[in-house]
Amino acid sequence: MDLVPVSTLAAAPAALHTQGWALLNGATLLPWVGADLNTAQALHDSWNRLPPDTHLRDGGHYRFRRHDSYTLDVATGELRRVPHRAHWQPVIYNALHGGFERWFEPVEASVAEHPVWEAVIRQLGQLLAQAKPVDRWFIEAHQFRVDTTGGIGRPTPEGAHRDGVDFVAVLMLGRHQIKGGETRVFEAQGPRGVRFTLTEPWSTLLLDDERVIHESTPIQPLGEHGWRDTLVLTFRQGGFQGPAAA
Repeated sequence: MDLVPVSTLAAAPAALHTQGWALLNGATLLPWVGADLNTAQALHDSWNRLPPDTHLRDGGHYRFRRHDSYTLDVATGELRRVPHRAHWQPVIYNALHGGFERWFEPVEASVAEHPVWEAVIRQLGQLLAQAKPVDRWFIEAHQFRVDTTGGIGRPTPEGAHRDGVDFVAVLMLGRHQIKGGETRVFEAQGPRGVRFTLTEPWSTLLLDDERVIHESTPIQPLGEHGWRDTLVLTFRQGGFQGPAAA
């Protein structure tokens, strides 16, 4: 993280405009959402209870996951959890897992109702609306744990990709006894890119999904049980992705 510029909250919208991404450190994010390391860790503990991702088409068993969907009224800050729904992406954005409905277990109620969880989603949505003014965001939240039980874990098995949304936020919750997991961000229509490894808890990478592609390299164990925990939020105007909209 020391090798790439870290943004302030005030400068993040401009960074998204100029380079297609912005990086916030945990010391910036946590006070902004009314949290300290203790309250944030209490929320992170729920990652120990993620069920397996049963949709991996590469034959792996390294990913654990929960999923929720929300709408955010940007002006009022009203965040609404919508009835549980499938996650869907078109094949053009996800050649490996696109084109079919993927049902995951919902986020636990104690997590979805946690004030820090709600503040992260709400305030990032309002911040991103400064970079692209919208009235309402359609948001998907993904809790991910990628582990190394089988020897290697792949945070992005689909490779370098876009998600078919307006913005993506990747929050690093923690790394344990692993190496690898380098984040790579490249211009979708150009030669420039950056590479770095998110290590600091609650550091947050914001991506303009229309302008950049991203991936994370595989992780390998440094001990008996290595893992990498992230919270990935996607923000889309106009509605959720689904087969009817394809």
